[in-house]
Amino acid sequence: MPRPPEPHRICGAAPVRALFIRRPEAVLRLFYTEAMRRLAGPLCAHLARSRRPYREVLPEELARIAGTPHHGGICAIAQVRYAERLPGPALPADMPEAPLLPVLDGIGNPHNLGAIARSAAFFGCRALLLSEDQRQADLSDAAFRTAEGGLELLRVMRAQALPALLGAMQDRYLVVAAVAAGGLAPAALPRDRPIALVLGNEEQGPTQPVLEACTARVTLTGGGLVESLNVSAAAAVLFHALGGAPVPRAAPAPAPTTPRARPATTPGRLRLPRH
Repeated sequence: MPRPPEPHRICGAAPVRALFIRRPEAVLRLFYTEAMRRLAGPLCAHLARSRRPYREVLPEELARIAGTPHHGGICAIAQVRYAERLPGPALPADMPEAPLLPVLDGIGNPHNLGAIARSAAFFGCRALLLSEDQRQADLSDAAFRTAEGGLELLRVMRAQALPALLGAMQDRYLVVAAVAAGGLAPAALPRDRPIALVLGNEEQGPTQPVLEACTARVTLTGGGLVESLNVSAAAAVLFHALGGAPVPRAAPAPAPTTPRARPATTPGRLRLPRH
């Protein structure tokens, strides 16, 4: 029998806060250091009501639990989240609307995946589409940590056959491949419909079938001293150029008046102090 997948270890104040707001039912356990008591207090109260464990630990023990010294003082053990597998060459009918849909074709580094998700969420994207390429990174501890909560704001889907799906999207999206050279400037692209922006593998770019399924290509022009940007850096620049201004940030929730203040019982209304 295959072993069940290991739960995700969501580390850092922003990722853990976003997890509790968006998927509180997925949290299995919570560990935190003394320095993070203020953030952890409402989370522990929420877990206590649902009879799930939590514990304050030393930083060295948290590094062992989290599997990394870059835990940010808090780590939630959560049920594995998988990218939503699309059954065929069509996007879901209930796809959230946004001016830009990032499409990742063979992005192999989970830190790049997380960084792209963070930028996508910052600039108002609502979903993220992954290819079936075997090199394509999936949701992971490192991706969640790098995304700083951004992955919790995105509907993450995985295509079965990306070229066919991109072809079927042509009437709804302008499908554009980001390439290192030879493409249009971002300002030259028409804006009569949302853009599906394809970002390819770190070394080789989008695959040839995917390129052939795209309507246009876009290229960022630099000063000529460096050939290209890292894919996550290029993604952030293109998101800004093609997707418009970032979504305004909501006002922070007020901090509890006492260390024992109880959060709201509705999961989506957890009152979380900013650390």
